[in-house]
Amino acid sequence: MALTDIFLKTRKSLMWSVMRIVRDPQAAEDVTQETYMRAQKVIEARPIEHIEGLLYQTARNLALDHQRRKKVRDKYEAGDIAKEDIEKIALDAPSAEDGLMERQRQALYEEALRDLPIRARTAWALSQLEGWTYARIAGHLGVSRNTVYNDIKLVMGHCRDALARIEQG
Repeated sequence: MALTDIFLKTRKSLMWSVMRIVRDPQAAEDVTQETYMRAQKVIEARPIEHIEGLLYQTARNLALDHQRRKKVRDKYEAGDIAKEDIEKIALDAPSAEDGLMERQRQALYEEALRDLPIRARTAWALSQLEGWTYARIAGHLGVSRNTVYNDIKLVMGHCRDALARIEQG
């Protein structure tokens, strides 16, 4: 007898077996359908002598898996949270106020950078943004490595001071 015939003959009994475990008619229907699909894959892979036994064992295992997953979901999902409480949960995105403050900080920081000599800003940008070595920057700018070091140190100190002023208000 083919799988489909046996499944159709035992479907109601399978569903009641699953229903005793999951205690939810919709879940029992879903598990019963999944049982058929799983059994079909097994039969395609190798011959099965007792198809009815395969169906009942698969249904039981799937029902138990369903219950385990449900237990975990119930533990971590709170279904009784009021809509008002959900709306009070903070978003991961920054607020409009935080965004405005960050843009103001960025503008003040850029203004502080503009006060520095162009060579120092260039050396800093090539080092920090482009990842160039001091030797490569020195060759590019036509200065010594020590000058590059001092320029970058100047920018870093100036930026640190500017950020401290920004933080103080």
